Amino acid sequence: MLVDFKELPEESRVWIYQANRTFTEDEIASLKPQLDSFLKEWTAHGQDLQAGYDLPYNRFIVLGLDQTEANATGCSIDASVHFIQALEKEFNIDLMDKMNVSFKNGPYVAYKDLADFRKMAKAKSVSANTIVFNNLVQTVGEYKEYWEVPASESWHKRFF
Repeated sequence: MLVDFKELPEESRVWIYQANRTFTEDEIASLKPQLDSFLKEWTAHGQDLQAGYDLPYNRFIVLGLDQTEANATGCSIDASVHFIQALEKEFNIDLMDKMNVSFKNGPYVAYKDLADFRKMAKAKSVSANTIVFNNLVQTVGEYKEYWEVPASESWHKRFF
């Protein structure tokens, strides 16, 4: 069952998929109804899952699931991964590669592979104060508080 992401409880589980580029406005217009449709039909062992999504910066897909009514299961998680993989193909975009870093570069969101980010840190092109996106957060509450943080407050701190 599709619910407004903003209405999900703080303890709701989240999955964050970062794109290797910004979605265009036309792509967002196509993406939203697909997300709506998927989440309306998303179930676990026949039970509706109460889930919503967020599309921050037109660069990330954040799925949130209220697990107070029903938990995600292996099959329901697999269904969401297959859905994301289908989006990758449709939009020719990378959403599943976890070995990349997104960070703020002025008003923009930059995207680098881990090795390049490490080099940028050594060259002081990014610092411990650079705002990074910590896609390892697990809940809506963590997403709100700890997703956009200085690198010094994230797993990225090991590069400084």
